[in-house]
Amino acid sequence: MNNCETADTVFVAVLLSLTAIQLFFHWFFYARLAFYKATENKTASNSVLPVSVVIAARNEYYNLKRNLPAILEQDYPEFEVVVVNHASEDETKELLKEFSGRYKNIKTVNIEQDLNFFKGKKFPLSIGIKSARYETLLLTDADCRPSSKHWIKKMAGAYGNNTEVVLGYGPYKKEKNLLNLLIRYDAFQVAITYLSFALAGVPYMGVGRNLSYKKSLFIKNRGFISHYNISSGDDDLFIGQVAKKHNTTIEISKESAVYSEPKKSFLQWIKQKRRHMTTGKKYKPHIKLLLGLLNLSQWLFYVTVIIMLAFNIKTVPALSAFVVRFASQAVIFKFAGNKLQENHIFVYLLFLEPLFLFLTPIFTLQGIFGKNGQWR
Repeated sequence: MNNCETADTVFVAVLLSLTAIQLFFHWFFYARLAFYKATENKTASNSVLPVSVVIAARNEYYNLKRNLPAILEQDYPEFEVVVVNHASEDETKELLKEFSGRYKNIKTVNIEQDLNFFKGKKFPLSIGIKSARYETLLLTDADCRPSSKHWIKKMAGAYGNNTEVVLGYGPYKKEKNLLNLLIRYDAFQVAITYLSFALAGVPYMGVGRNLSYKKSLFIKNRGFISHYNISSGDDDLFIGQVAKKHNTTIEISKESAVYSEPKKSFLQWIKQKRRHMTTGKKYKPHIKLLLGLLNLSQWLFYVTVIIMLAFNIKTVPALSAFVVRFASQAVIFKFAGNKLQENHIFVYLLFLEPLFLFLTPIFTLQGIFGKNGQWR
């Protein structure tokens, strides 16, 4: 066997290994979400859990005026909405006073001066959680709007006898432009990963736009104190700290989704992504290993296929591997997209995946070496 044949054999072996790794993630992890049945959730009893919805807001007058009524008017027998007004300089305080006169289930906590010595919303969010009346917490943001009047009912109904954490889905509103498509695809890709991992018994994050856990769990684990120095992480780092196989479930019904306003410029989105990426280095070792293997094998798969096709190295195996992997991922994305109300996202897979393979390392490096972003 000459050197060329040896090199060809090595390329084929590497490609087959990378394909196997990718298919493993598709069918061991992602398939759990793609073919998930909502009936798998079991409530502890027929009793209704009283719920405290907690929102931390800073200069969010417009968003609160538009979205807060949809939360305060939820079809649920016993709940409160705790809004922490964190040293806002707009008319947020006056708006919340107005809402307090119209709704009996709103509780306002005003932080008059910015005493937040730490970056991010963890300080005001902690104040809101400690001020909550009920044991079951449901967290969202001021720029978020539930998809239905049954959001609280669906999220609270996901609790079972041993459940302490419920992970929801927070998509972005659909608009007809490229940036919106990128944002929605990114949110969808993140969601199928953390939801699938949770179903596989390795929960590591949630999204603060739609997340529920027990107040006692927060108090017992000393809240966000272990990562106060990072601006983000109130959702992923905290959940990674407290979520376990036995105490975590997901809720992904159409009525439980919470929609957010997407960023309006590439620069705003990049800043948001960079801020979120700062938390990755704090993940537990086994999560970093799994996510690293997933992303690295994906990136190396494309590089290997491109090299083999460009230099005419075993083109048939290269194309075959590409088709098999792409077909596998398209099936998973199709069914997972149906579950998460992103029915057509898989159509753009062939275009968006390579683009994100280029962007993700940039975001990751910025998150590792860049400065922590400010919250509002």
